[in-house]
Amino acid sequence: MARLEELTRGASVKGILPDGLVTVVDVAWYGTEAVELTYKDAAGRLGHELLYREREATIELAAASRPWGFDGDGARFRLASEAYRIRLAYLFDPLLAVHSSLVEPLPHQITAVYGEMLMRQPLRFLLADDPGAGKTIMAGLLIKELVVRGDVQRCLIVSPGSLVEQWQDELDRRFHLPFDILTNDKLEAARTGNWFQENPLAIARLDKLSRNDDVQAKLEQTDWDLVIVDEAHKLSATFFGGEISYTKRYRLGQLLGKVTRHLLLLTATPHNGKEEDFQLFMGLLDADRFEGRFRDGVHTADTSDLMRRLTKEQLLKFDGRPLFPERIAYTVNYTLSDAEAALYEAVTTYVRQEFNRAEALENNGRKGTVGFALTTLQRRLASSPEAIYQSLRRRRERLQARLQEMRVGSVGGPPAGLELNLDDLDDLDDALISRSSRRRIGLSIKQQPHAQLRSLKLSLRSSHS
Repeated sequence: MARLEELTRGASVKGILPDGLVTVVDVAWYGTEAVELTYKDAAGRLGHELLYREREATIELAAASRPWGFDGDGARFRLASEAYRIRLAYLFDPLLAVHSSLVEPLPHQITAVYGEMLMRQPLRFLLADDPGAGKTIMAGLLIKELVVRGDVQRCLIVSPGSLVEQWQDELDRRFHLPFDILTNDKLEAARTGNWFQENPLAIARLDKLSRNDDVQAKLEQTDWDLVIVDEAHKLSATFFGGEISYTKRYRLGQLLGKVTRHLLLLTATPHNGKEEDFQLFMGLLDADRFEGRFRDGVHTADTSDLMRRLTKEQLLKFDGRPLFPERIAYTVNYTLSDAEAALYEAVTTYVRQEFNRAEALENNGRKGTVGFALTTLQRRLASSPEAIYQSLRRRRERLQARLQEMRVGSVGGPPAGLELNLDDLDDLDDALISRSSRRRIGLSIKQQPHAQLRSLKLSLRSSHS
């Protein structure tokens, strides 16, 4: 509060203008209750105003001070300037995520992030480089770069259950990104009732989301800046008999595309050899472009703007040398020992006998299911004696448990472990033998019986129709 008598030439007054101080140029009195104030604002513009006694409560004399001073808190000034520097760092360092992470990226990883993905707004992209290219590192660099630029605050990673801990460890150790993994306990303990809403950096298991309608309902209520799906080929749908067969995982992929602005799919096997299935898969990225019933020779689309795929032969180091040694495939003949030959004959005989028994299931539509499961035994046999031993032991235990159930009056059905559905087919190759098991028993090549898998899908759809 200031009295009118205190308004003298050169005084700085607050309250005359709503947005700053004014400097008094002249004061003219009208009696004892009013003055005409001539003032100059901060921009140097002159102004006039008639002030009465009741305005004394709203005006105030500003204390005389220097326009610039060096007596402020230096620590706070440093903190503010550092925050501003970090906020604009990407403008001066185009590879900021690389230099602020514990990684030494390869050329193809840098070009994927900074040459292919960052420029796309919004991002709808399929990264389909060969295994071993480092797709996790590329995804981490993308997340870090978008976070630094202020474009991503909420990020969800969806991966198979066996890989979620690996994702969490890699992102925390290499990129300092604290992601949290979705579990049943955390779902129930969520303060708001929606765990996804409370965790801006989250990792969820693929089947946990695809097979639980309640979890999907909570996911549908949230919005994400970026969603990354690992092993994205599992989000499959197929054409059969002129109709599209959707899986729960494919429906999940459609949902994820709706709740996010950026969508990145990661897989080393985007194409299963059927163009119609591939276009259904690409429909998760661009539903408009790949809409409509597929017709061979009519539905063709250029997907170069939606995906990148580099084979191992194309991956190079900075000095131009190949990243991986040249792959040369050839057949190695070897002679079985007496014990190995006896084991091979015994397993072959067992599989042949079980195939004959499966003939009785033909009318029930389960012949293909049983046959496919039995061929996995032969694949294990080609791996190592330990692998086939463990498979036969587990099969014996399942059949004994099933027999016990039937004895106590349980409803009959196919042997336990052989019932499959369309959502399980893509997991069969992975379930046959885990990566750690392959290292333990020395298996280096995993065969992929695509013909048998397609036959099994046809059999299952026939039984469901």
